[in-house]
Amino acid sequence: MDGRGLVRSIKVFGSVRGWRTVRAGWRRQRTDAWGLPARGAERARVPGLALEAEPGPGGGTVRFARSSLRICVSAGGTVFWGWDGAGPLPSYAVAGEPPEADPRASLEPDTDGGWRIVSERVTVAVSRHGAVEVRTPGGVMLRRDLPPRWWETAADSAEREGGAGGAAGAGAGARWVQRSEVPADARFFGLGGRAAGPRLRDGAYRLWNTDPKGHFAPGDDPLYLTMPVQFVVSDAGTHLVFHDNSWEGLVTLAEGEEGAGSGHDRPGTSEVRMGGGPLRCWVVVGTPARVLHGWAALTGAPALPPSWALGPQHARWGFGSAREVRRVVAGYRERGLPLSAVHLDIDHYDGHRVFTVDRERFPDLPGLAAELSEQGVRLVSIVDPAVKVEPGDPLYDEGRAAGAFVRDARGREVHGEVWPGTCAYPDFTDPAVREWWGGLYEERLRQGFSGVWHDMNEPVAFAPFGDPTLPRSARHALDGRGGDHREAHNVYGLTMARAGYEGLRRLRPEERPFLFTRSGWAGMQRYGGTWSGDVSTGWPGLRASLALVLGLGLCGVPYSGPDVGGFDGSPSPELFLRWYQLGAWLPLFRTHAAIDAGRREPWEFGPEVLEHARGVLAERERLRPYFETLARLARMTGAPYVRPVWWGTPEDRLLRDCEDAFLLGDALLVAPVLTRGADRRAVRLPRGRWYDTATGQAYEGPGQVLLDAPLSRVPVLARAGSVLAVRGDDGELALEVWAPAAGRTGGGLVVRDTGDGWEPAEIERYQSRLLGGRVVVERVTDDGVTEAGLPVRVRGVAG
Repeated sequence: MDGRGLVRSIKVFGSVRGWRTVRAGWRRQRTDAWGLPARGAERARVPGLALEAEPGPGGGTVRFARSSLRICVSAGGTVFWGWDGAGPLPSYAVAGEPPEADPRASLEPDTDGGWRIVSERVTVAVSRHGAVEVRTPGGVMLRRDLPPRWWETAADSAEREGGAGGAAGAGAGARWVQRSEVPADARFFGLGGRAAGPRLRDGAYRLWNTDPKGHFAPGDDPLYLTMPVQFVVSDAGTHLVFHDNSWEGLVTLAEGEEGAGSGHDRPGTSEVRMGGGPLRCWVVVGTPARVLHGWAALTGAPALPPSWALGPQHARWGFGSAREVRRVVAGYRERGLPLSAVHLDIDHYDGHRVFTVDRERFPDLPGLAAELSEQGVRLVSIVDPAVKVEPGDPLYDEGRAAGAFVRDARGREVHGEVWPGTCAYPDFTDPAVREWWGGLYEERLRQGFSGVWHDMNEPVAFAPFGDPTLPRSARHALDGRGGDHREAHNVYGLTMARAGYEGLRRLRPEERPFLFTRSGWAGMQRYGGTWSGDVSTGWPGLRASLALVLGLGLCGVPYSGPDVGGFDGSPSPELFLRWYQLGAWLPLFRTHAAIDAGRREPWEFGPEVLEHARGVLAERERLRPYFETLARLARMTGAPYVRPVWWGTPEDRLLRDCEDAFLLGDALLVAPVLTRGADRRAVRLPRGRWYDTATGQAYEGPGQVLLDAPLSRVPVLARAGSVLAVRGDDGELALEVWAPAAGRTGGGLVVRDTGDGWEPAEIERYQSRLLGGRVVVERVTDDGVTEAGLPVRVRGVAG
């Protein structure tokens, strides 16, 4: 650490805490110096030549001179392979048992001494050197994983040769690299929350959940939520690849080039490097919708938020008192602005200690919650994982007695500096700790909170140098397997989310929990959503907000949104309004800001912004039934609410490169304004007819159009023929149909709100068509076609 870092630490955290963070950083380094196992001399290893194969259900095992490869194709076309004994389980990502193997698929000899598996939806070929190629049923290559390379010590080698790896893979401590090739025209997406996305350009992307220390912009990487999940789109088809390994890693991407050099294509490449752990991989192929449906089947259906969580929400670090909360809520009410929830940050805690309340500033929190509930406003609480080390404090004493906290290799509690001061960290990879922690949410429910948001759960330990987290040598239960923080770090937020979600379900089984988390990993959608974290206030931060939501949706996390207005600083009225307009079309619509940032209430930016914000909120509320339908469909199918514009036509190369617009479900295309001073913007349309919802003007796609984007609105287009669920003028459910083009039909799905419990919901299917020059909307059932049964509003020009 240099002097500049020390000064920065003291400036950020104050002199006393600054010195404590410095000491904590030195302590972390010393802990790792003696706590991490020493690495001996390493030797590189590759699989060698194939020797034999043993067929099995869905595939089989190929044995090479120095490795073995198990490969299996499921009945749904999902492919799994694992090297050196690595199986699908145990896994923090996979929900339940792995998919059933395709009984009709098995290993059979291929050309040049290799092997192949042929199934209805995918063909997998294994070369005699250990390359694995995934092809379409027609034989077109989707990806080719070259023979991997390991760097292992003598101990790693002995473990592998002794077969001690089990499901996790023998020699799990060995470093490895896997290089892959994809078609030259392919585009990469995913890898969790990436501010520079959604399309991932050439570069290196770290797999290590990281707090960027207060703010971030598109150039900052990594962020809070990383996943070894790549979504790849090419002319050949779409596929998702997931390397199921939670260790720290680095993914290096390079897009290909057609006709490069001598006229031959240069393929795109992806190189995954991991510091240890099993080399195992899942590949899901198909259309974008089929891919994410398969991904949800593998890793779990997304949690369904309560309907109120699809409304506008307001948060702030620094409300400071119940009086201020009442003032803000009254401001919304007096101005006729809808509000679903208010979020309380760490300043409502007593000394920033989790599961406490500052009784001076919030003397009757249950009373406040009840008062707001009568106005239709819920309270949502922040929950941090760190527990203040304070003997005599009931929470700390209880956790210490239960052995709930992470310890080092010598059995001592691991401590770090966070907001309350010196803190201990629950080990959420221990099932008993998860059950204990989940029970603590009873205190939050008793205080009147209706939901929670998890923060600081990368986990964070303030440090002026190095990674701001726990020592890599810190010990974790890992659900009975045992290991250290190198493997547990990236799943810490995921397992905390599991603890909270399961606790809330036990405490209030009749209600769907509302939980979203800053950090997480593959499979986190089972427990809730996420948000951007501390996105910087500025036009780059606005653009990053959209990139994060789109990228996370392609990783299977459909419910997310940014801190509208940015976390730090004070946005200009124009920037705030454009951010507000974007946020209103995203699943989680929440303003939030730091304690020293400017206000985020719409009326604080002048009468013009307030009036335009009122229109934004009115449209969000009018479309609430559409958002509720998208939420249900996300749970049923894995499809995100917010989708790239190429979702239905991934073969359109121009759409693949469009990053400043998105589809909301199948019906709407939203083109937010992401640059200062713009009052018009170009919008690239997928094929078909699209209507400007503000003017009714029709446009034909594919192609690019230039649309007005006055300060009062952003361009939103509706697909011709689409049928949407909306709130009618009387507040009741109604249908809105955009006239189909001549000779074409359309339709849409509606899922009615059944409350915030677990009542099953029915998908209603509607079709639209032209009949005698007028638009007809009918409901399609198993018994045939009937009248819609709901009020119908027709928009657009028929014909």
